[in-house]
Amino acid sequence: MLRKLNVAEARETLLKRASLDEVEVSPVVLERTAGLLGEPLSPEQAVTRILKDVRQRGDTALREWMQKLDGVTLNTFRVPKEDIQSALQTLSDAQLNALRLAAERIRRFHQAQPLTSWLTQSLGGTLGQLVRPIRRVGVYVPAGSAPLPSSVLMSVIPAQVAGVPEIVVVAPPVRQTGKVDPVILAACALCGVDEVYALGGAQAIAALAYGTESIPPVDKIFGPGNLFVTLAKKQVFGVVGIDGLAGPTETMVIADDSANPEWVAADLLAQAEHDPLASAILLTPSESLIAQVQEAVTRQLRERQRATIIQQSLEFRSGAVLTIDLEEAVRIANEFAPEHLCLSVRDPWALVPKINAAGGIFVGEHSFEVLGDYVAGPSHVMPTGRTARFASPLNVWDFVHLIHLVALDEATTQEIAPAASVIAEREGLDAHAFSARCRC
Repeated sequence: MLRKLNVAEARETLLKRASLDEVEVSPVVLERTAGLLGEPLSPEQAVTRILKDVRQRGDTALREWMQKLDGVTLNTFRVPKEDIQSALQTLSDAQLNALRLAAERIRRFHQAQPLTSWLTQSLGGTLGQLVRPIRRVGVYVPAGSAPLPSSVLMSVIPAQVAGVPEIVVVAPPVRQTGKVDPVILAACALCGVDEVYALGGAQAIAALAYGTESIPPVDKIFGPGNLFVTLAKKQVFGVVGIDGLAGPTETMVIADDSANPEWVAADLLAQAEHDPLASAILLTPSESLIAQVQEAVTRQLRERQRATIIQQSLEFRSGAVLTIDLEEAVRIANEFAPEHLCLSVRDPWALVPKINAAGGIFVGEHSFEVLGDYVAGPSHVMPTGRTARFASPLNVWDFVHLIHLVALDEATTQEIAPAASVIAEREGLDAHAFSARCRC
C-alpha cells in the first residue's frame, strides 16, 4: 500500500536526507561482513582493508577476495574477446534491436553536446582552453539482482563521443557460472568495448584505481554500485577521478487531477522495484488522485515479479504527499533535488522554468522515466542523494579535462608583470616577485 502523508509528516520521514556517512547498515550486512572478515568491521573499515590488500598484493588479493566475497574462483579476470562477441548470439532479435535503438539514440544525443576548444588574442598574445579526452576510464556495471546492459550503453557511449581512447568495463561474475552475464557482454560488443574484466565489489574499484599485474590502472572511474562500491570510490578519489557517489535511486512525480492514476502508479512501481532503499514519491494537491493511485498500486503490485522489493520500498522510502497546490509541490521538489522529476500535470512546461534542482525533468506523461532509463537518449546516470543541487547527469564533459593555454607576447608581459610582482610581494613570495621583475 502506498502511504498517504501530509507535508509535515513527509518532511519528518520520506523527505529526510541522510549523507553517505549516515546510511544505516542492516544487521544482516554487518553480521555477514564480520563472518567474512573474522571481526566486526563497519563497511567503511572493510572497504579500507580490501583496497589496501589489493594495492599491496595485486592479482593474488583479487582472487582471494573474489573467492571469499563472491564464491567465485578465477585464474584470469579478463573476458576473452571471442566471449564478448559471441554474447550477441544469446540475445533474441527483439532484444538486439532494442539495444541498438537505445545505443543510436544515446549516441545522437551526446553528439549534440559541444566540446569546444578556443583561443583568443584579445588579451595580448594568445590565451585559450584546450579540451582533451581522458586517456583511460573504467566503467563499473552492477549485476546484483538484475544485470544492467543499459548501464553499459549509458556510460560507454558518452565516453566514446568524448574521444576516450581506452575504455574498460568491470562487472561482477555470476556465482553459478563464474562468468559475466552475457547480456552485459553483448552490450559491450555493441559498443565495441573489448577490455572487460570479471570483477565486482570494492576489489574491482581497487583494481581500477591502483592496477594489478594483469589490469592496468585507469584515470577515472564511472558507474553505480552497492554501498561497498560507493565507499570504495570515495576512498580512492584523488588517486583517480570518480563520476560521483551514487546512492539509492529515486523518483518524484508532481501530478494534478488530470494525471492518469494507472500511469502514475506504474511509474512509482517501476522505480520502487530497483531496490528496497529506492524512493518513489508522489506530490499532488489532489486527494482523489492519491486515492486512485493507491488503489492502482495495490492492484498492479499483485502482478509484479519483484513485488517483495517493491513492497519494502513502498513501506519505508516511498509515499504520496498531499500538498496545498502545485507551487508547494515544486518547492518541495527543489528542496529534495530528486534524481528523476516527472511532471504529470495539465501544463508541464509551465513548471519547467521553476525547477532548479533535479537530475532529469520528464515533461508530461508521455515522457515517463522508464524511457529515460533505456531509450530516450540522455544518460540514465544521474545525481542522487540531493546532489542534483550541484551535480549533473553523466555527459561528455565528464570524460574530458581542460588545459589552459598561455602564450603572451612581449608587450603584454611588460605591461602586466609589474602587477604580478606587487601581488607576489604582498603575499610574501619574494622569488615570485623577482621572477616577474626580471622580465620587466
